[in-house]
Amino acid sequence: MKKIGLLLLSIVLSISFAFAQSKVLSKQLKEFDTYVENARKQWGAVGLAVTVVKGDEVIFKKGYGVRELNTNDAVDINTLFACASTTKAMTAIGMGILVDEGKVNWNDPVIKYLPDFQLYDPYVTRELRIKDLLLHNSGVGNTDFLWSFMDISSEEVLKKLRLVKPSYSFRSSFVYQNIFYLAAGEVIEKVSGRPWEEFIKERVFSPLGMTNTYPTLKAAPNTNRTKPHMKVDGKMMVIEDMSADAIGPAGSVWSSIDDIGKWVKCMLDSSKYAGGRLVKPKTWEEITKVQTLVPLSEFYPTAQLTKPNFTTYGFGWFQEDYKGKKINFHTGSLPGSIAIHGQIPEEKIAVYVFGNTDHVEVRHALMYKAFDLFALGGTTDWSSDFLALYTQLNNAGEAAQKKQNEKRVLNTNPSLPLSDYAGTYQDELFGKVVVTAVNDQLIVDINNMHKATLSHWNFDTFNGPLEQKWNGNVTALFQLNGAGEIATLNLAGFTLQKVK
Repeated sequence: MKKIGLLLLSIVLSISFAFAQSKVLSKQLKEFDTYVENARKQWGAVGLAVTVVKGDEVIFKKGYGVRELNTNDAVDINTLFACASTTKAMTAIGMGILVDEGKVNWNDPVIKYLPDFQLYDPYVTRELRIKDLLLHNSGVGNTDFLWSFMDISSEEVLKKLRLVKPSYSFRSSFVYQNIFYLAAGEVIEKVSGRPWEEFIKERVFSPLGMTNTYPTLKAAPNTNRTKPHMKVDGKMMVIEDMSADAIGPAGSVWSSIDDIGKWVKCMLDSSKYAGGRLVKPKTWEEITKVQTLVPLSEFYPTAQLTKPNFTTYGFGWFQEDYKGKKINFHTGSLPGSIAIHGQIPEEKIAVYVFGNTDHVEVRHALMYKAFDLFALGGTTDWSSDFLALYTQLNNAGEAAQKKQNEKRVLNTNPSLPLSDYAGTYQDELFGKVVVTAVNDQLIVDINNMHKATLSHWNFDTFNGPLEQKWNGNVTALFQLNGAGEIATLNLAGFTLQKVK
C-alpha cells in the first residue's frame, strides 16, 4: 500500500508540475506574441512571420501585418516569403548528404568535379576544396555585381570568376561570397546528376514534408506570396522582387513560416526527422563546428550590444556566443525581404523570422528575445536597443554622405559637349555600358539590365538614380586621354574603355 501511495503521489506531482509548466509556457507565448507585434510597429515592418521550436515541438507560429502595403491581405502561416541567404544552410546539408554517400569529400579539390572552374590565382584554383566553397574564405571579395548588374546565366557567372582579382590572401580572412555557393550547387549537380533545385527538393524538402517550399522564385506560386517593401525618398513603397535564381544555392528558396518550421525543427535536432535523418551525426558536427574566424568588421553590428567572445562561420551558419551558449544562425536579405534562422542546440531552442521590409533588423531582436524568454532568461528589450543602435548607424551613414557631398565643387562644367560622352564602354569583367545624351542629361544603360538618368555633378562626374529607384544612385566619372577625348568611364568601381 505504501508503494502504491508513493506512486500516486509521484503521479500527482508530475501532473502538477506539467500543469505549472504549461501555465508558464502559455504566459511566455502570450508575452512573445505581444512583443512581436509591438516590435513590428516600432520598426515599421509591413509584415512578419515567426516560428519558435522548443525541444521537439513547434511551440509558436504566427503571421503579423500584411503581405502588401495598403491592402488587407494579412500575413498568415502559409504566406510565402524569401528565405534568401538562409538557403545556404540547405545547400550545405545537400552537400553533406553526398558526403555521407561517399560521392564527394569535404577536402576534395573543386576542380575534380568542375574541371573548367578557374579563379584569377592558379594556386587557389588548384587548392580550393569543396569545404572552401561554403566558408567565404577564398580571397575573392564581394562579386554580387555578377548577378545584380548582369542578366547572365549561372554558367557565365562562374566563368567570370577567373577575371576577379583577389582582395585578400587565400584562407586568411572572411569576406561574404554568394558566387561560391553557386559553385557548390554545380558540384551537387555534377555528383548527383540532378540540378541543385531538383536535388534539394527531393532530398531535403520532400523527406521533411515541406510541400509549401520552393527552390526558386520562378517555381513559387503568386498566390499568398508577400511583396517586398523599401523606403524610397523617405516613403515606404512596394518594390519588385529581385530574383536570386541565378545564384540559387546561395539564396533562392521561398517558403512559409509553417513549412520552414519543419526545417527549423530538423536542424535543431541535428538533422533528424520522423523518417530518419538527413545527414549522419559526424557530418552534422562538421557542418556546424567552427570552421573559420569572422572579423568583427565582417560581422553584424548587433555584436556591439551582445558583445560575443567569438564570431565564426561553419558551413552555411554564422556562430557566436550568447550568455555562455553557442548560437548557430544566419540572416537572409534581398531588396525588400529579410529572414533570420537561429538556434542554440544546447538549450534545444530555435527561431525563424521572415519579413517583407528591407533590412528591418527587428529580426535580430526577435531571435534574442526568443532565446531569453524560452530558454536563457533575461528582460532586455532587444527591439528598442537594436533600433537605437541601427538608428545611430544610419544617422552616421547619412552624415558621412552629407560630408562627402559637401566636397562637391560647385559651378563647374563638363570638359566637353555632352554628345562626346555618349558611346559604348566595355570591361571584360563588368560588361557593357551604353551612354546616350538626352538634352542636358546622360542616360546610362548597364548590361541591358539597369538604366539610370544622370545629371552633371561636377567636372566630368555625373550622378543620378537608377530607373528602379530602390536600387540607389549611380556615379559615373569620365576621364579624357592625351588628345582631349573621352577614353574611360569609371562606374561601380570598374573602369570601362570607350570603344565607340
